[in-house]
Amino acid sequence: MLQLRGSTKDFHCDFIGHKMLIISDDSSLPLPLREKYAYILKENTGTNLPDGFGAYISQNASVFSTSKHKNWFHIPQYMDYMEAGDIINFKDDGSIWAIFRSNAKYNTFLLTERCNHYCLMCSQPPKSKEDSWLLERAMEAIELIPRDTVRMGFSGGEPTIYEEKLIDLVEKCRGYLPQTAIDILSNGRAFSDPEYARLLHKIDHPNCMICIPLYSDVPEIHNYVVQSEDAFDETIQGILNLKALNQKVEIRIVIHKQTIGRLVETCEYISRNLLFVDHVALMGLEITGFTRANLPDLWIDPFDYKDTLSQAVAVLNRNKINNSVYNHQLCTVNPDVVDNYVHSISDWKNEYLDECNKCSRKHECGGFFSSQILYKHSDHIKAFS
Repeated sequence: MLQLRGSTKDFHCDFIGHKMLIISDDSSLPLPLREKYAYILKENTGTNLPDGFGAYISQNASVFSTSKHKNWFHIPQYMDYMEAGDIINFKDDGSIWAIFRSNAKYNTFLLTERCNHYCLMCSQPPKSKEDSWLLERAMEAIELIPRDTVRMGFSGGEPTIYEEKLIDLVEKCRGYLPQTAIDILSNGRAFSDPEYARLLHKIDHPNCMICIPLYSDVPEIHNYVVQSEDAFDETIQGILNLKALNQKVEIRIVIHKQTIGRLVETCEYISRNLLFVDHVALMGLEITGFTRANLPDLWIDPFDYKDTLSQAVAVLNRNKINNSVYNHQLCTVNPDVVDNYVHSISDWKNEYLDECNKCSRKHECGGFFSSQILYKHSDHIKAFS
């Protein structure tokens, strides 16, 4: 999930609250358009600042020492990832949020940290404070996102707590980004209300996927993982209601100690009862958020369950259900799942071990979450020669 935040060393701005701008390095941009852009000045491009831009950013503090321009920001070295096409949210306290990266394979907008689940392995632990400004920021950003963006996502927390406002967000995406596929990560329970499912259907977005976790075919196990009674029944009903309206649905299964024992049976359950879903994602564990506190109850080495993973993929393949294996390393899975293997970890939190630098297949491998490098990873990482 891309929500990179940083603070400038020095800044001067006249706007109050926040300002969302697109980064540009084009000094010849037509003057009437410049107010919507933040001009980025690299150290090797001279010190002249063209007039009329909404803000100016540079790692070279001397650029601003005699500047007559308003809204300038001196950014530190660790923010050198910013480049033309990125969407940046500036605040008058000198903080900057990179909310859309132009060169990222996939961008996700956090809509809320509130949730009606307390999943054992939640990477974004829920908070109760009101945070609708996140939704408002996403609504504003949609107008600036390039029209040729292939795919992006929205997550939480639980986005459906916004009820009809989430539907408004989907409608805005359809209007401004009609060719962009969108993924909405939801526990699916709100869609157990047929009327709410119909509200989404009425928008008629051509490529909107609701991504819903299902952790077991046994209701008690699923409910325990999400720490909520009756969650299983409402989740299944939500999936059924959405698919009855031909809404795209992905089922996500995070693999850990609590879900591995029924992984194959869960895939068989999907094949028998939810054969019509559009995709199933079998996902490795991200060691952040609640996962760190619950690690003894969650961690299982991916190498130790690779045969079970192969069986699960085989069940889905045999029943012609589109499926993918996310967040694993190639040396921890069997060769028979490689056709379903996806390099899925976002670039800004994707790292490799020293052992990986010797690997002939590093370019094919998804690597690790940064949190895995810090806390826990497979004991069987071995370079392919």
